[in-house]
Amino acid sequence: MTDQSFLPAPAPRRLGPDGPMVSPMAWGMWRFTGEDVAAAQKLVEAAFEAGATLFDTADIYGFNGTSGFGDAEVLLGRVFKAAPQLRGKMVLATKGGIMPPIPYDQSREYLMRALDASLSRMGVDHVELWQVHRPDILTHPEDLARTLEDMVKSGKVGAVGVSNFTHGHIAALQSFLSIPLVSTQPEFSPLHLDPIETGLLDQAMASRMTVLAWSPLGGGRIAAPSTDREKSVAAALDKVATAQGVSRTIAAYSWIMAHPAGAIPIIGSQQVARIHEAAEALKVRWTRQDWYDVLVASRGEKLP
Repeated sequence: MTDQSFLPAPAPRRLGPDGPMVSPMAWGMWRFTGEDVAAAQKLVEAAFEAGATLFDTADIYGFNGTSGFGDAEVLLGRVFKAAPQLRGKMVLATKGGIMPPIPYDQSREYLMRALDASLSRMGVDHVELWQVHRPDILTHPEDLARTLEDMVKSGKVGAVGVSNFTHGHIAALQSFLSIPLVSTQPEFSPLHLDPIETGLLDQAMASRMTVLAWSPLGGGRIAAPSTDREKSVAAALDKVATAQGVSRTIAAYSWIMAHPAGAIPIIGSQQVARIHEAAEALKVRWTRQDWYDVLVASRGEKLP
């Protein structure tokens, strides 16, 4: 007999033990560039209207390989200047530690300078969350821990997290920290299962870290599948999408949110209509059977 009961619906969660509540989905700014401040403001407002309160950016967003480092933060700062009321409504997160062309530098000197540069570009005096963007193999985790602690002590950062860190990287850093890591930001989608397979989501639940899922649509492959595996995942998502009257992309967002880690997909669309549509993901419900069907399609083999 098949159990047709639904998994719990996505819900807001607290960012860290004493941090702000954040929405079950976030809006990301890795493609947030340009000179049209009014259009940029409409995107930010659309994200709020869709129910997002967590806004994710980084100092490298806007970089095209040769120029544009910091452009996304600069544009957000111009939006804040035009509409100051927006800053107080959002939980603002940014990242640092990538310094082209090295490519990574998590030395204390660089990270403190990078933090100040981010705050200056956005025209703010603090961020609720600051994350190390990618691990720097040449920085000892104890040294990184002291830097992160000092960021929080300075009042410029409410809490700290990591992005693209492995289970081992996180464990090593945590062993030297006197403050919690409140977030981890891995790539996670129905086509990218590494956070499930490597135990990263289990570690996040054990440490009460918020999971921020980047590239939740598999780099566009969920919307436009080409391989047999991608088409199989799309068909499993379409079963739920059709039954509940939503698009396949909305089903993909909701599949991520249905995991008990409470993973938060970062919506990357730069179209107002698509951002508004993302709100529908909060209404989609999954049975265990349907959720596992997507997992099996992605793995390409039956569960043991």
